[in-house]
Amino acid sequence: MTTPPRSRVLIADDDAMIRSALRAVLDAEPDLEVIAVARDAGEAVVLAEQHTPAVAVLDVRMPGGGGTRAAREIRLRSPNTRLLAFSAHSEMGALDQMRRVGVTECLVKGVSNAEIVATVRRLAQAAPGQ
Repeated sequence: MTTPPRSRVLIADDDAMIRSALRAVLDAEPDLEVIAVARDAGEAVVLAEQHTPAVAVLDVRMPGGGGTRAAREIRLRSPNTRLLAFSAHSEMGALDQMRRVGVTECLVKGVSNAEIVATVRRLAQAAPGQ
């Protein structure tokens, strides 16, 4: 019996503790795999292009142009990647801007691990080729 492939996830956040916690939560799931971790928007774009993840979890405010720049560029370079905005605050203006460049889901940091996993899983299942 073969194991189904795991959905590939990219995490981009400038906070090392957030990156580590997200990676631990998502890698603990049998159907999810964190394949790359970025500290800023530029690195997120490069890693998304290299690894074509099913889902990219993007911090709204990070160096290199923030989540908006990362989302815009990832949509161009890895169009099948689904985008999730992850923000410390419910910043409506920034979240609206991210939606305009292709983000389909938004979560505020502090939500439960179960909600993070469910959202990433839902996006991964909606990604072409998943």
